[in-house]
Amino acid sequence: MSRIRVLVADDEPLMLAGIQAVLESAPDLEIVAVAEEGAAAVAAAGRGPVDVALLDVRMPLLGGLDAVDAIRAAAPGVAIVMLTSFGDEPSVLRALRLGASGYVLKTCTPEELLRAVRAAHAGDAYLSPPVARQVIGLIGPAGAAGAERRRAAGDRLARLNPRETDVLRLVAEGLSNAAIGTRLRMSEPSVKTYVSRVLTKLDCANRVQATMLFRTSAGE
Repeated sequence: MSRIRVLVADDEPLMLAGIQAVLESAPDLEIVAVAEEGAAAVAAAGRGPVDVALLDVRMPLLGGLDAVDAIRAAAPGVAIVMLTSFGDEPSVLRALRLGASGYVLKTCTPEELLRAVRAAHAGDAYLSPPVARQVIGLIGPAGAAGAERRRAAGDRLARLNPRETDVLRLVAEGLSNAAIGTRLRMSEPSVKTYVSRVLTKLDCANRVQATMLFRTSAGE
């Protein structure tokens, strides 16, 4: 079984060493590149092959958020997980809207970090629990502007057929492809195909964006 190839970028040497130690402890992961600033991370992703890029939000020369955009342009197949000491609202939303598959706080456990990398590689999404609660609060519509966001989100969701809507609803609940397949009595490859179709129809980069859209339409 091939290992997940990971790029790690962080400008703090001690933190970088700690992240490497955690990833190297997992038999299914392989660190293929290390960078201490954003531009080097983008270059490494472009050279490849990289499956998952683990990026610090705040780095010199090119910040992690700007690096997300650049990596998605240079290597669209790379899943991106943001790692940061901060759960500030602008950074969280911008990272998710740019297409990051995960957002993990540096206070997370080693197990949580590994879970985030594996989820990103599997096409799933992972947010540290404090970040997930923050995102749900941020996307809750309020007032006239919220009503417009809810209407626009509903218009986009109307592109889906009933089965695709069922799949999206379970994606929004945080279920994996395997769990969705069990719930809907579908094979995991079929679920993967449906999820891909949903993301394309909704013009979403990943499951996190689709979840945000679904929750916005529901007024959550």
